[in-house]
Amino acid sequence: MSLGDHLREFRRRLFIAAAALIACSVVGWYLFDIIYEHLTRPIATIAEQRGEGSLIDLNYAGLTAAFSQRLSLAIWAGTIMSAPMWLWQAWAFIVPGLTKKEKRTSLVFIAAIVPLFLGGCWFGYVTLPKAVEILLGFTPEGAANLPEAALYFSFVTRFILVFGIAFLFPVVLVALNVAKVLPAHVMLKGWRPAVVLIVLFAAIATPTPDPYTMLLLATPLVLLYFVAYGIARLLDRRREQERPDWLQTADDEASSL
Repeated sequence: MSLGDHLREFRRRLFIAAAALIACSVVGWYLFDIIYEHLTRPIATIAEQRGEGSLIDLNYAGLTAAFSQRLSLAIWAGTIMSAPMWLWQAWAFIVPGLTKKEKRTSLVFIAAIVPLFLGGCWFGYVTLPKAVEILLGFTPEGAANLPEAALYFSFVTRFILVFGIAFLFPVVLVALNVAKVLPAHVMLKGWRPAVVLIVLFAAIATPTPDPYTMLLLATPLVLLYFVAYGIARLLDRRREQERPDWLQTADDEASSL
């Protein structure tokens, strides 16, 4: 393909991905009430626990704040729902330049990325109530806590997306192994520094100051690290079995060739 053909193909894939995002965002607009209920449930639960006299609720500052927030949440939900489509379009743009073996490998990566990303987002959603409870727990009894809606939803959506992106960590490790950059024995030898780096990443990525939320992110990442090691070990063993015998000949000996 010429450069012009590549650019036209890129434009076509980008248009399809954008159309999927817009369509899913429209769905997210009509599902706003359900999304709003789920994302604000932690605040509602804490308000119920503190009784009728508690002042814990969201605050919309300005006439257009509610509309802007609904639009932002619709786009956020559309991004997550359309993830399989725009990931597939990215793969479809790259795949013509790959060999047959590379195409099979990349398809496996796409098949792993989508469930890992969505699973990470779900895990972040499950963890969210505890994080909000810890943060609102610092509010003294009888005091009001009326967070601005835009700031609250920015915190919530980023919190969930951080978990989704973090769960792609094992895919990166396996990709480095496939590229013969990170052998399995190096992953096993360096598991202690890797655990320290994972905990450090979790401490930075989670916006709450408590160790509970940090461990909720770090624990599955450590498990996924060893899962990635197991996959890398199998790939290394397979490459070793497919390695020709003549490559194992000493430098001072004649090979069978």
